Amino acid sequence: MDCSCHSNKKDRLCIEIVPIFNTLDYHEMTEIAKIITSREYEKGEMIYMAGDKEEKLFVIHKGKVKITRLSDSGKEQVIRLLGPGDFMGELSLFANSTMTDNAEVLEKTSLCIIDGDKLKGLMVKYPTIALKVLEELSARLEKAESLIEHLGIHDVETRIVKMILDMADDKREVVLKMSKRDLASHIGMSQETLSRKLSYFQELGLIKLVGHRRIIILDEDSLRAII
Repeated sequence: MDCSCHSNKKDRLCIEIVPIFNTLDYHEMTEIAKIITSREYEKGEMIYMAGDKEEKLFVIHKGKVKITRLSDSGKEQVIRLLGPGDFMGELSLFANSTMTDNAEVLEKTSLCIIDGDKLKGLMVKYPTIALKVLEELSARLEKAESLIEHLGIHDVETRIVKMILDMADDKREVVLKMSKRDLASHIGMSQETLSRKLSYFQELGLIKLVGHRRIIILDEDSLRAII
């Protein structure tokens, strides 16, 4: 009895941080918590792979997950990086098809897993959930289209500079949330090219590289002039 109560409380905490669920009231969240199972994954584990048929919604409670696809030649393309509150696997719920991408755990991660058929039943009962899912999918589509356009019309240096400027905080610093290998894949280049160009920008006095994951902008005006 105590264990069940603890589990339901944990599951409610999980869905409360997810945008598609956080507008529901306590009763509605409790209903969703009843169809959730929890699971923990270690760094390097695969949650699912392309070709799997899951028909589940995976919600990240704690941790970080990398979504990737492989080309016919075996080259990995990083699609997006997900953290607490993000979800994945939604396309298999509506398209009734197998997974088209891979989900790899980047650090110890806790997931809330929701059965697809039961979730679709709740979407009929609470249409706001379905609308929120559509909003999220629309936002992802917009980001994907922007990335495709970005890769198609910008050269390597422009892509890197735009990435630095977009990711910089108020102090003009960038703290990378993924490895340089994954970042390079995400913006369509090799890790060697990314590292070489970052070193070149540092030699020009435009940025300062600190360790493997920090970039400090020294000359923002000159960087912007590149794009």
